[in-house]
Amino acid sequence: MLNDKTKTITIVGGGTAGWMAAAALVRFFPKEHYTVQLVESDSIGTVGVGEATVPHLRYFNNMLGIDENEFITATQATYKLGIQFENWGQIGESYIHPFGSHGYPINEIAFHHYWIKLHQQKKVVPFDQFSMAVVAAEYGKFNYPSDDANSPLSTYTYAFHINASAYASYLRQYSEPKGLLRIEGKINTVAVNNHGEIDHLVLESGKAIYGDLFIDCSGFRGLLIEDVLKTGYENWSHWLLCDRAIAMPSEPQKNAALFTRAIAHDFGWQWQIPLQHRTGNGYVYSSQFISDDVAHKTLLENLNTAPIGEPNLLRFTPGRRINSWNKNCVAIGLASGFLEPLESTSIYLIQIAILKLLEFFPEDSNTAIKRDEFNRQIKSEYEKIRDFIVLHYHLNRRTDSDLWKYCAQMNLPDDLLRKKQLFYQSGHVEKYRHGLFMEPSWLAVYLGQANPPIHYDKRVDIYDNGALPAYFSRIAQEVKNIAEKMPVADRNLYKMVEQKAKKYSTASMSLYGGNVK
Repeated sequence: MLNDKTKTITIVGGGTAGWMAAAALVRFFPKEHYTVQLVESDSIGTVGVGEATVPHLRYFNNMLGIDENEFITATQATYKLGIQFENWGQIGESYIHPFGSHGYPINEIAFHHYWIKLHQQKKVVPFDQFSMAVVAAEYGKFNYPSDDANSPLSTYTYAFHINASAYASYLRQYSEPKGLLRIEGKINTVAVNNHGEIDHLVLESGKAIYGDLFIDCSGFRGLLIEDVLKTGYENWSHWLLCDRAIAMPSEPQKNAALFTRAIAHDFGWQWQIPLQHRTGNGYVYSSQFISDDVAHKTLLENLNTAPIGEPNLLRFTPGRRINSWNKNCVAIGLASGFLEPLESTSIYLIQIAILKLLEFFPEDSNTAIKRDEFNRQIKSEYEKIRDFIVLHYHLNRRTDSDLWKYCAQMNLPDDLLRKKQLFYQSGHVEKYRHGLFMEPSWLAVYLGQANPPIHYDKRVDIYDNGALPAYFSRIAQEVKNIAEKMPVADRNLYKMVEQKAKKYSTASMSLYGGNVK
């Protein structure tokens, strides 16, 4: 492990994970004291997942000192205010999970408790109409959030749809001038030392590549973390039945939507991701129920623009590596685990692993405490995201296929079952400090898929003087009025970005905006 004399960090694999890790390491570990090197081969393709992101990527770019306008131009990015889920409750229904909150607390009681009461009385509009991000996205309008906590424009934030391969290339251009050493070549063998740690890599050319800390970004295979160190994998396919995906690009949309689309089909779901130069498409499905050929046909029949590339078939096992950090190897990205891209979490899981590695970086040979805490926190991140994704499947009310019927009736992870029962009985969402999806996200799915609780916070009855319906109507109208005045999110918006238009610079590790904790 790292000590005063040996400070070489070797990254295995490029792609989004490898180059995000490389960029962060050269940013915080200067070449005068550390050698950071990345081994990859141009002849080995990358999976290229993660075209849809969450707002945390803006924090990562800010941390690196990357100009947002430059990033948008380089990655052909479009703005994203949330994810639209279609057919996840029943066929024909849809809702948006926004990067923002709904309404405002009243008398320090969460807004949704009041909404639930009025919903039971059939006196209120749909819950998502109280979200600034949702209404703006539906109107095709965009504006940068406000720092004014009293403004509805402060109740949301935004992310991007990006070309993930272009992002990796951009980070390579960022990293190499800062001292990153890129080594071209395929790895033939991996040697371990007497302690069972990775000692060095041997390329097909015969060249040996040494390191003290190895970062495994080799994809699903987990070349170091699994093939060599035999770390083990926790399989979650009994909760997440989809195990394959077919991806295919198509022509760009005329005006890119401000949300990712997740469209449920008979035996899985389709993603649609609008970039400036193309549309990313894919069908995530369960091979237990349909063949690859039928999945391919389903995807082709549901494209909304003409295909411009060949299909790419991915096979995966949902789950996570039992330990993402084992001995002197840290797995990041697909080598660490995989959760289907339903909530655009792939790049977030890369990012959080990098941030935790920086936080618990092994500066000497005494690594056990740091390693264990890193693994505990990464495990928690994966499990919380897993539960949130499982919730989407479980709350469906469809009866048209065996997949959906199984998901509605399946046994849930213990933590998720507890959360679901708590909400159903009380209207309260379990609170936790660390994790990607907080109360606004859980509410978006619970209520968006028409699963309201039977009870709400009874304090609402004390404060209700009969004025709630009129008050709620005013809030919904205010949100609508503001959205109507926003700029249209068309091609001209991105032309302004290329011309270095004013940008919103504030970014945080929040999914919901500056005033939502």
